[in-house]
Parts: sequence; C-alpha cells; structure tokens
Amino acid sequence: DELALAAGVDPYQFRRRLLANDPRGLAVLDKVATMSGWGGTVPAGRARGMAFAWSFNSAVAEVFEISSPAAGQMRIHNAWCAIDCGRPVNPDSVAAQMEGGIVHGVSAALWGQITFTAGRASVRNFDGYPMVRMGQMPNVSVAVMPMNPAVPIGGVGEPGVPPVAPALANAWAKLTGQRVRDL
Repeated sequence: DELALAAGVDPYQFRRRLLANDPRGLAVLDKVATMSGWGGTVPAGRARGMAFAWSFNSAVAEVFEISSPAAGQMRIHNAWCAIDCGRPVNPDSVAAQMEGGIVHGVSAALWGQITFTAGRASVRNFDGYPMVRMGQMPNVSVAVMPMNPAVPIGGVGEPGVPPVAPALANAWAKLTGQRVRDL
C-alpha cells in the first residue's frame, strides 16, 4: 500500500498491475475486491485494507474492515478472503481452514507476542496465549475459486494467515494515518 500511495494509485489497482502476468493471483485479487465492494462506500469511521500472498502453491487475497472505537484500539468488523488452491478437494473444508487462519492471524497480529526469560517462553500453555474471542470475531466471507485440474493441489492450512497482518496494518494506516511496522 505504501508503494501504491507513493505512485498515487489505488492499492487494488496497484496490485492488479503487479499481477498482470499471474492469472490465478489476479483472479483471486479481483474476487476479493468484488466480495468486499472495494472502491465503494465504506461506513463512516471505518477503513479497509487489502493484502495478497502466495503460500504453499495457493494464492490468497484478503480485505479487512476496521474501526477504532478508542485511541489505539482496533475493532475488526468484516474480513473477506479468496483462495485459489488449484484443486479444492472439499471446498467447505478449504473455507473452514481459511476462517481458522484468519482467527490465528488476527490473534497473532494483535496479541501474539511471546516473551522469553532465561531461554524459557513466558507463555506455557494456550490458556496464557490470547486468541480472538467470539465477541471480537469479524464477519468472515470466504470464496474458494473453482477447480483448475492443470494446477497441482495447493495448501489450505497456512495460506490464510500471511495476508492478515498486512491487511490489518493497511486498514489501520488508512484509518489513522499511522503505519505499523512491527507486531
């Protein structure tokens, strides 16, 4: 998004240019833009951020819509995700994996710091590791692209995670003017 801003181009259009020779990536990007209504009206006090990643032979694009109910706080309202994993053997399971990846990615981006003392992690179990709770979970929409038999099967566990933090950071920058450089 910073490069798009410097070029004076919408972040979606900037990514479209970069993916011009990547039909799978471009299709995923276009799908998530359509799903999220990118370029349309965003409710007052909210902003949207976009990110794209290749992971385990799967193309994934995500858009997050956020607000800031109080200074320094973020509320995530909506998340849209599109994935092309080549051959979605069970599309419902692929969608569930993307939803789980979004939960994990949001949790890691917002609260996932683990500290160490004398070589030992301070968090010893999952009860000490903050995760998104039901009331914090955004509405999530996932689109699984149609099967492409010419493409080897891609991953569906991890690929939902990499776009989360950059999409959130891009939305935050749009909303507040502040760039987040670390998690």
